[in-house]
Amino acid sequence: MSVLVVGLSHRSAPVEVLERLAVAPGDVPKLLEEMLDRTHVEEAVVLSTCNRIEICAVVDAFHGGLGDVTDVLGTHAGFPIGELSEHLFVHYAGSAVQHLFALAAGLDSMVVGESQILGQLRGAYAAADAAGAVGKVLHELVQQALRVGKRVHAGTGIDEAGASVVSEALRDADRELGGVGLGGTRAVIVGAGAMGALAAAHLRRAGAGEIVVLNRSAERGERLVEKVLEHAEQGTTARYAPMGSLAHELRDADLMLACTGAIGHVVDVAPVAEALTGRTSPLVVCDLGLPRDVDPAVGELSGVRMVDLITLQRRLLDTADGGSVAAAQTMVDAEAQQYLAGQRSAEVTPTVTALRRRASEVVDAELLRLDSRLPDLDGHVREELSRTVRRVVDKLLHTPTVQVKRLAEGPDGDSYAAALRTLFELDPQAAAAVAAPVRGADASVDGGDVTAALRFSDPTAPFDATPSIGSRPPEQIS
Repeated sequence: MSVLVVGLSHRSAPVEVLERLAVAPGDVPKLLEEMLDRTHVEEAVVLSTCNRIEICAVVDAFHGGLGDVTDVLGTHAGFPIGELSEHLFVHYAGSAVQHLFALAAGLDSMVVGESQILGQLRGAYAAADAAGAVGKVLHELVQQALRVGKRVHAGTGIDEAGASVVSEALRDADRELGGVGLGGTRAVIVGAGAMGALAAAHLRRAGAGEIVVLNRSAERGERLVEKVLEHAEQGTTARYAPMGSLAHELRDADLMLACTGAIGHVVDVAPVAEALTGRTSPLVVCDLGLPRDVDPAVGELSGVRMVDLITLQRRLLDTADGGSVAAAQTMVDAEAQQYLAGQRSAEVTPTVTALRRRASEVVDAELLRLDSRLPDLDGHVREELSRTVRRVVDKLLHTPTVQVKRLAEGPDGDSYAAALRTLFELDPQAAAAVAAPVRGADASVDGGDVTAALRFSDPTAPFDATPSIGSRPPEQIS
């Protein structure tokens, strides 16, 4: 069993493709069920955010697992596999571990270093756990990724600026409004989820004059308003309004930010066009939904300045603080190496245990033979002989077992366990049954030519975790 990560992100696919694969929170259990129903998938977590859709799965074979995961993704999106594959990235075994650690650290985010990904990954894990899709491997891996992400954020200063997709969108909005700051502006937020709350917090800190929250659930909308008012600076007011009042609320608004997480447009052209009647000042529309919350035709209206994931994707591509990113990458690589070394060491434990059990069985058999040949042997002598033989065996096995555990931490560690099994004729299945191995670092790739046209991409720095397919430059499976 090995860990496989398959997905698309702002680095590998345009927003138009990402929004077709976006998974609504209510659809996650069904998608997980479809994954687990496949032959080669044992565990799975679905991570769907405003700029990525990823499946992290435990599979029993590379090609079979890859075929299962991509087939489910393609069915969900309505994409032919050939059309989908050119946008996918794939990470396997060691590379999958490194990718998840880098992801949690914010190194693969649209806004490099943003910390919202930690909450999103935690939420994805919780949803998969609730659906019964998480087992030992993904539990340990995701929890460790979250710990690594926290350590990187705390130890490198990569997120000192506190940037996020929301803050970057509001920065663009400020520029469209003249670049004098958002103090005193009237803002309409459509959506009261996590991103809506983050937008409200940014606007409150910027000193917005009024924040109007529109949401399908009045309870959630009013709850967000209460939070804004609880921490509002002097001069900032906030209130809730129903979705049907959008045109009315936009008439005097300076900007609208939509981020609902809904599948399908929430803001149509008609209410925005109605609100623009008679206006002389521009209306900035920030659409951070995936799929898009705002009908693209809104951006073509005279007087609208559109800021969306497409414009952010273009502006933020490859923009980062080199020093902090390098320090974070170094931490991620070290943590991944340590995690993989621990897994490889754990994998050799069943073989070592089986070897010691075999030695114990040989000693017991020989002592029984001794008893049959010398039935009148003094009991004290028999006990001393038994202790002596066992000490000799323990001393003979001590150095090889210590060494094989140490060597197992290296990239080729499993070969040493295999050598022990061969030399002492240990049954691999029996060895595995002694103590179930941790499976995430298994690096074997099965044969087959499924998804022969699938390309690999690695948005992070090179990582030596042989074999780590996803860490190689883009190429084709052959």
